[in-house]
Amino acid sequence: MAKLGDLISDIRNQHLVLPEFQREYVWTQEQAKQLIISLFRGYPTGSLLFWKTPNPPELKNISFPVDKLGATQVMLDGQQRLTTLYLLLTNRIPPYYRAEDIKNDPRDLYFDLESGDFQYYQATRMRTNPTWVPVTACFDSTYGVKVFDIVHKKFSSENTVEEQFKLAQHYQENLTKLCNIVSKEYPVQIVPDSADIDAAIDVFDRVNSLGTKLTDAELALTHITGKWPVARRAMKKKLEDLGSKRFSFDLTFMVRSLIGIIHGRALYEVIHRTEREPLLEGWEKLQKILDYLVTVLPGAAFIHSTADLSSTNVLVPLIVYLARHEGKFSDDKELRHCIHWLYAAIMWSRYSSQTDQKLDHDISIVQRSDSPWKELVDAIIEQRGRIEVKPSDLEGRGIQHPLYRMMYIIAKSHNAVDWFNGIPLSAPAEKAYAINNCYVFPYNLLYKYGKYNPENRLHKELVNEIANRAFLTADSEVTLSDTDPSHYLGSIEQKYAGALSKQFVPLDKATWSIENFEGFLVARRKLIADAINSTMAGLITEPEIDVKPTLVDYLAIGESAVLEYKSSLRWDLKQQKYNSDLQKVICKTIAGFMNVEGGTLLIGVADNGTVLGIEYDLNHKPMDMSLNDRDKYDLLFRDTFMNYLDVGFGPLVHLTFERYEGHTVAIVEVERGPKPIYLKGKENGKDITEFYIRNGNTTKLLNVEESHNYIGMHWEP
Repeated sequence: MAKLGDLISDIRNQHLVLPEFQREYVWTQEQAKQLIISLFRGYPTGSLLFWKTPNPPELKNISFPVDKLGATQVMLDGQQRLTTLYLLLTNRIPPYYRAEDIKNDPRDLYFDLESGDFQYYQATRMRTNPTWVPVTACFDSTYGVKVFDIVHKKFSSENTVEEQFKLAQHYQENLTKLCNIVSKEYPVQIVPDSADIDAAIDVFDRVNSLGTKLTDAELALTHITGKWPVARRAMKKKLEDLGSKRFSFDLTFMVRSLIGIIHGRALYEVIHRTEREPLLEGWEKLQKILDYLVTVLPGAAFIHSTADLSSTNVLVPLIVYLARHEGKFSDDKELRHCIHWLYAAIMWSRYSSQTDQKLDHDISIVQRSDSPWKELVDAIIEQRGRIEVKPSDLEGRGIQHPLYRMMYIIAKSHNAVDWFNGIPLSAPAEKAYAINNCYVFPYNLLYKYGKYNPENRLHKELVNEIANRAFLTADSEVTLSDTDPSHYLGSIEQKYAGALSKQFVPLDKATWSIENFEGFLVARRKLIADAINSTMAGLITEPEIDVKPTLVDYLAIGESAVLEYKSSLRWDLKQQKYNSDLQKVICKTIAGFMNVEGGTLLIGVADNGTVLGIEYDLNHKPMDMSLNDRDKYDLLFRDTFMNYLDVGFGPLVHLTFERYEGHTVAIVEVERGPKPIYLKGKENGKDITEFYIRNGNTTKLLNVEESHNYIGMHWEP
């Protein structure tokens, strides 16, 4: 047995200490109040379990080296009660904690000297009633509770001295009864000093059913800290770092992720016997993977914080996958397929029930497959039948439904902006510009309209539906207030073109009237569902690869409206001399391609597809063209172009070379022109301007009227 007052003194003097493997102070204020009530009334409050050892494990917040402590007592069971009582009896934080560790501080608990009641401070009830005093003041012998002062404040001079004395006596009795709890003797059980750390933790496990039960994750963390004492501290430091980047995780998430990396499982008990080295190696991997994820997810998946997730558990299979693949995705395809599964897991709440079993199942898929994403998606489909979103899935769904988060993610992927200030939804913002959800049709407006009753559940579901929500900054939400959509939506589209479509708002103005509110919901549900499904499909649809045809491909195709063969640029093979008319023919073909849909011209290929090469254009004889010769040919080709065509169209023409059976062929790729291009030159000493188009596999000259009509049909004035 040990008196409570002595236990408090031992904590103050660090003769009674708290090991690192113990969890934080987790009691609620109500639990703290019930403990003090039980002690005040003399009810049993359980026993305590200490471990007496000359070699204590790593301790919380100890002020001097552990090896200087000598034999000491380590708290195994009862720390929540003793921490509560230390706070209330001394009005101080226990030495083993810091102020930030106390999340539910009970020190604003008050005691009524008159009734013996305990309540947390309520200004309206206690400000003018002096019999309500802080519990902490009751144990302060120097500046504590002065009973006669309270009596004088409570009663006027009209009360007799005898009446005042009786009241003071009553108050003092209650005060003394409370103060006497420091003399209460607690039953204390001692684990002998022969026990080692494993034995102490084993005892800790066995008594876990008493008091506030530890969760499986807390128990797993206890075992981790038994082998790696600073684990809790290291994890909390990393949590702070990630929190500063808008990703708020907890110790449970960290423990589960660590288990996944080390053991490829999701069940907490598998970590209990893990040695120190695997724990440290797993932790190093986990830190790097988390840093990688919080960097990749905003840009690739438009997930900018944990608020975008239905549960942080959806990241655990990703973490295990990355641990198996050197901490990164192998390529863009793998990343996209991962995001496809991630979105499905978010919007269909993959881990909302049977969390351990589903995570263990999914991690086993990750462990046995190098690309597990389709099989993981199939597991969701097996669970619910489909992953596609139907408009009906959105009916009556409020902002707590995962599809709301999915709508926000997809809106960000569409580069959605605030309707009133143009700030991108994906931009990190200060408090005034933090993203809030608002009503497209304000709820006050709908209820005033008269058709919708706030007391009717179905009406409330319609008014609060996802399809009636938009994403605005806090500043803009105030601007919107109760404005009718028919009065403000049009101006938004004028100010920020596309802003409505990017948040899936129907552009049919008939749906913007309050009379057609339900029609608006129907239209927007479909737009939201279509946007989600389209994004999902796009993630796993392989983009068409634009494979550039080779010379062999061009030769196999034959001449067409978009492919032309020319024997040479300027060397006349029949006359065996230079012929400038051939250069003009080349430019006619280029102009014809530009004025239609573009095309490809092969120089050095006869009409029948025989490869002749372009060597004659430079040297009048076959030769192996060096890079220098190709530069000369390129210059010759550009000079030819400038002699007949507008030099401003030059960037639309691309010249490359390929070798074929000992010959070099020039491949001229021509893009469609943004405006008409004319062939210019001289004929019989006169300037000419001609307009050509491709007509089948020939180049056709149009007269003035034909040119005018063609241009009017194919280019805007």
